[in-house]
Amino acid sequence: MKKTEKTLHVIGGGLAGSEAAWQAARMGVPVILHEMRPVRGTDAHKTDGLAELVCSNSFRSDDCRANAVGVLHQEMRLADSLIMASADRHQVPAGSALAVDRDGFSDAVTKALQEHPLITIERGEVTGLPPADWEQSIIATGPLTAPSLAEAIREATGAEALAFFDAIAPIVHFDSIDMDTCWFQSRYDKVGPGGTGKDYINCPMSEAQYNAFIDALLEGEKTEFKEWEGTPYFDGCLPIEIMAERGRETLRHGPMKPMGLTNAHDPDVKPYAVVQLRQDNALGTLYNMVGFQTKLKYGAQKDIFQMIPGLQNAEFARLGGLHRNTYINSPQLLDTTLQLKGRPGLRFAGQITGCEGYVESAAIGLMTGRFAASELLGRDISLPPPTTAFGALIGHITGGHLAADDEPGKRSFQPMNVNFGLFPPVEIVKPEGVKRFRGKEKALAKKHAIAARALNDCSRWLGVDNSTAAAE
Repeated sequence: MKKTEKTLHVIGGGLAGSEAAWQAARMGVPVILHEMRPVRGTDAHKTDGLAELVCSNSFRSDDCRANAVGVLHQEMRLADSLIMASADRHQVPAGSALAVDRDGFSDAVTKALQEHPLITIERGEVTGLPPADWEQSIIATGPLTAPSLAEAIREATGAEALAFFDAIAPIVHFDSIDMDTCWFQSRYDKVGPGGTGKDYINCPMSEAQYNAFIDALLEGEKTEFKEWEGTPYFDGCLPIEIMAERGRETLRHGPMKPMGLTNAHDPDVKPYAVVQLRQDNALGTLYNMVGFQTKLKYGAQKDIFQMIPGLQNAEFARLGGLHRNTYINSPQLLDTTLQLKGRPGLRFAGQITGCEGYVESAAIGLMTGRFAASELLGRDISLPPPTTAFGALIGHITGGHLAADDEPGKRSFQPMNVNFGLFPPVEIVKPEGVKRFRGKEKALAKKHAIAARALNDCSRWLGVDNSTAAAE
């Protein structure tokens, strides 16, 4: 392995920064990973561990044949991702999703980085942009970037950072849930990694109970941040009360939908709505309320959530919260290697770039780590093909959105989860003897084709064997 005495500086020890440091060190580049906790804390973090999960413990679907985030999971595994390896080792049952024991996961990432001979972890706040003598550096400070650094970024880019609210879901102690009312079942009994098809706790609601719950959500006292009024929410992580404000039936067709579930205690009565809880730790002692991000005040949360059948005596290990999520206007500011235009050697990674989600953030960190290391090693940077999940994410971040210059603000750059809509179109070949697809067959065949192409192209880009990972 070719090595260099030149050092890469990574600012931020979240998922993106941790992955960037790991990838660069594996390529033979010394790394200094700067993490401000515990010297300076944040409103959302509870520990000083690296890659701490502050919102959900789910990495979402692990289906690499028909789900875009599952494809991204697999591409990261092909690239020897530390984040995915740690997630796989500390997974907890969650149907078709990959969910993790958050403490075990963070501990594993922290230990791996501490023990790597080329990685040095420095605790302390970096208050400004990296100095000129840092030849290569990555800012991966995420949605909770400290104000001083955020201001330095604004001054350097000449552009205002964009922001939205990111809400945190509550966590409930398992032994306080009434299992005479609730039951275990995954939607449509789907079995996922490490699961059994009964990986969620389901709390049923009648129509009257649902309507009373909606009324309480609408009337509940909310946290107010008047200085941030007018900041938009990201539709993929809306607080539950905001969804209720958009229509009385919104939740029943969103996180509280009853489809694919049968009440084990009363199979003949179809629930009007269902609240699901997903295992949050390896011991199975904690469950989080799926899709229940909230900005309700703590007192209101407890009163309202105990209206849910089965949670009338719920004890909360953590109530929901709210924090500011800041990201830059990447299409204007970054080149295709995620480098700041006009500032060679300075890259951005993770949610601050305008991607959304744990896995997406880590994936951007993975790529910036490899890009920066390549430069320090004197190698040409090889960009991932646009047909891969890696390439699709970079394409979105560096220019995939529609700016609509004639309508300022109407379709401006917004955070995005990885999805098949970001991939180039693919030609679907019908199986021999099939004249036309029936029902949803065409959509599924399209997903399979995009996924198979992505994993094959990614394996070629990385120069690794994809025989066990490729979608059939």
